Amino acid sequence: MNKAILIAKKVKSGELKAADIIKEYLERIKEKDEKINAFLEVFTDSALKKAAEIDLKIKQGKPVGKLAGVPVAIKDNMLYKNHKMSCASKILEHYVSPYSATVVEKLLNEDAVIIGRTNMDEFAMGSSTENSSFKNTKNPLNENYVPGGSSGGSAAAVAADMALISLGSDTGGSIRQPAAFCGVYGLKPTYGSVSRYGLAAFASSLDQIGCFTNNPEDMELVFSVISGHDKRDSTSSRLRQTKKEFDIKTVKIGIPKEHFMDGLKPEIKKEFLSTVQTLKNLGANIINISLPNARYALPAYYIISSSEASANLGRYDGMRYGLNSKNADSLASSYKLTRGEGFGPEVKRRIMLGTYSLSAGYYDAYYIKAQKIRTLIKKDFKKAFKEVDIILTPTTPTNAFKFGEKSKDPISMYLSDIFTIPANLAGVCAVSAPSKNTDENGLSAGMQFISNHFNENALFPLMGLLNND
Repeated sequence: MNKAILIAKKVKSGELKAADIIKEYLERIKEKDEKINAFLEVFTDSALKKAAEIDLKIKQGKPVGKLAGVPVAIKDNMLYKNHKMSCASKILEHYVSPYSATVVEKLLNEDAVIIGRTNMDEFAMGSSTENSSFKNTKNPLNENYVPGGSSGGSAAAVAADMALISLGSDTGGSIRQPAAFCGVYGLKPTYGSVSRYGLAAFASSLDQIGCFTNNPEDMELVFSVISGHDKRDSTSSRLRQTKKEFDIKTVKIGIPKEHFMDGLKPEIKKEFLSTVQTLKNLGANIINISLPNARYALPAYYIISSSEASANLGRYDGMRYGLNSKNADSLASSYKLTRGEGFGPEVKRRIMLGTYSLSAGYYDAYYIKAQKIRTLIKKDFKKAFKEVDIILTPTTPTNAFKFGEKSKDPISMYLSDIFTIPANLAGVCAVSAPSKNTDENGLSAGMQFISNHFNENALFPLMGLLNND
């Protein structure tokens, strides 16, 4: 099994050379990515240089990090100094990062090798990676289907074994949904547990950096590396993770009654009930719970996230960085033409929705009401976690869908995130674990495990137990 832990161990011992591993993965990308389109750019030169530095340190007897020689892909909305970062948007197509995101610094400090930036929905707005300005990423399980989004490229890179680990961002399910579609593990940490410094903002109160891996052990390792307080991020928490002894027979798992809804695909429901039975067989206590306000999460999320996006994306005006329209003949036309040419349809749609929700006369009716719903959802989770340790839901109501199937129906596309959005609104942590079985098209389903704030360490051992069952 290609585990990051195993690779790092062999590199440290000298059994493997970091340069050989990176060359192997770069060759694999060359072979596979012509079909999959997971990467927008492969960092061949800097990756080989970093690998050579790691091998030299080992040769000189110097200590190396936890991720020595491990190939990592990063979503194209995270800064890596002297490398391009575009958010898969024409407005930032030629932008070069002047500094590195905190998560990238932490990975490099542990001697991970950043091998490339992955495709995504433009500015992380979408559920299929069809909103990228540059290309469509395909699902490695079945190339006729989408990989999910917005972190579809990062999920596909790990699923196709073109990277051992990848980073994504999750605003309403953008890690967990593509993880479910591509059959890998996806972690959305607690809001504030991982620094957002160096992450291009979509919705600042919801965005969170997480990771994709092929197994829970690697996920736990990556989280230990990227988490922790960062003084450069005012929302970064000083709270430390605590690791408790894990005994499945003492774990209480809640099943929300609201998640057995119309639109839940029968095959997904079957996998979900199978997971519940497995947990029962392992000795977990299964408890029926209620999250009554979860039904309002989707509209509340789109008002809040779009409102924050309309403010955050105001900085892309062609004056300071990014695209500047050559056809402009005044300041006003420069704004209009730059944003008109640079932003795609989905980004424009959400900016318009957010600006409308924040406008005079509608602020109280939409934005304030959405924030009140958010508070009710937080209270639902707070109450639930007094009864249970972990909440189990399907990650998505369906498996991956075909290209073009939902792109002309935004509401249908938005429903892909109906089970994942509540965790973002509440700020709690969640993992999507791949199902044991695939459907008739070879596609995976995902099971979502949600735990309380800063309780990621309760999720990892449970994932490990299910993975080994």
